[in-house]
Amino acid sequence: MSWQPEVDEIAYRHALAAKMGGDDKVARHKAAGKLTVRERIAACTDTDSFTELGSLTGSGQYDSLGRLVEFTPSNLVMGRARIGGRPVVVVGDDFTVRGGANDGAVGDKLIFAEKMAHDLRLPMVRLVDGTGGGGSVRNIETKGYTSVPTMKVWSQVVQNLSTVPVVSLALGSVAGMGAARVASSHYSVMVKGTAQLFNAGPPVVARLGQNVTKEELGGSQIHTRNGVVDDEVASEEEAFERVRRFLSYLPPSVYELPARGQVQDDAARRDEWLLSAIPRDGRKVYKVRPIVECLVDQGSFLEMGRHWGRAIVTGLARIDGWPVAVVASDPYFYGGGWDGPSAEKFTRFVDLAQTFHLPVLNLVDIAGFQIGVEAEKAGIMRYGARALAAVYQATVPWCSIIVRRAYGVAAAGHQHMGRFNFRYAWPSANWGSLPIEGGLEVAYKAEIEGADDPVQKRAEIEQRVRSLTSPFRTAEAFGIDEVIDPRDTRRLLCEFANLAAPLRETGAPRFGMRP
Repeated sequence: MSWQPEVDEIAYRHALAAKMGGDDKVARHKAAGKLTVRERIAACTDTDSFTELGSLTGSGQYDSLGRLVEFTPSNLVMGRARIGGRPVVVVGDDFTVRGGANDGAVGDKLIFAEKMAHDLRLPMVRLVDGTGGGGSVRNIETKGYTSVPTMKVWSQVVQNLSTVPVVSLALGSVAGMGAARVASSHYSVMVKGTAQLFNAGPPVVARLGQNVTKEELGGSQIHTRNGVVDDEVASEEEAFERVRRFLSYLPPSVYELPARGQVQDDAARRDEWLLSAIPRDGRKVYKVRPIVECLVDQGSFLEMGRHWGRAIVTGLARIDGWPVAVVASDPYFYGGGWDGPSAEKFTRFVDLAQTFHLPVLNLVDIAGFQIGVEAEKAGIMRYGARALAAVYQATVPWCSIIVRRAYGVAAAGHQHMGRFNFRYAWPSANWGSLPIEGGLEVAYKAEIEGADDPVQKRAEIEQRVRSLTSPFRTAEAFGIDEVIDPRDTRRLLCEFANLAAPLRETGAPRFGMRP
């Protein structure tokens, strides 16, 4: 006897699951400008590459003869797929089924997916829309009791941060556990105007007397400015493209090395405008992103976290085809002085580079940690010390280019001084324990105050001291490896990338990645 009836039932149940929350709920979902979970998976992954697991999971209603009469599918869709030709694990919340709240074995499926990514050493892609596996008050009535909060999936979530690349997209209103899953990623993105993220939504917050909209409470303009989420995009399609780009720079897991991409740029390219990229007047600012884009392979720079920790610019790029992690000071914010968020951003980014074996390029223009009463109250030195620890715990190849200032404790962490690193300086570079502008008042206080003309005396001392601050004076004492023509920087960076490539080592990091 054939098993065709059972095979037919498989197809029937798949058809029911494909209806998701039903025509009305799907229509409302689409009217809000959002793709369904199955459309999202299809758009994010390579064509026809998705193999679903747990496709028959859900809640069935049966008649007296045991025949299925009604079926509500699980509100989590998961499986394996390919993105850019590489295998990945993808999970997506179905907001059309109970708003993505915990139902239909969501918790079990989440654990299964995270374990699958870990054990198969595959990148994890999360498409989050709703509570993302969190609970619902409705569950109390369904179960007949309340549960002590637990997060059985979290051991896998934490493990994966130190094992495989994890990308999370916030594609709707994301709360509770869903919000935590977005934040616990190597790279996270929100869709502007469509996605919101919060611990609890407006109805709960209203009990505190705060009557706000979802956007006012947790829109992308909040969470991409405080570092909870890395970036915002204008559409879901743009979010999926960010996933593809981010993963292209990383290995499938820590047990492999980032692959070299196609070499499409001249290693010996010299750009004349770099000669005047840094203003002679140290009080003037300049745009660092064009410098970054000029030095790395053309079109390869993917910035991460543009809207927070803005004293530094971070992102992934390629140099002579090799993936690298790029950090660059941005003098437009606090004159390049680091505040707490900038130091935290630096720490997290260095941890990312260390986890996935990415050499680091550091373009240095650091005026030091922020100073003043507010900076001290904000605990800047604690954040700064963590950033320095990240540098000295890192073992990946490192190259620093000092383009202008390097002052104070913050600048002292521009590279690990206990091991060999590549380090160059542009002629525009200057450095020291303190900037001359402030340090003179401390070091020569008595001499200045005791002079007949304190203003003239200060000017004389400053002129004398400045004559000794040339990078060439430091080079004479071998205090800097080499002072270079800015136009030669790309050639030297390509040499660095190729020499660094065989030095990269696979394996789990000694220090686990923290969200």
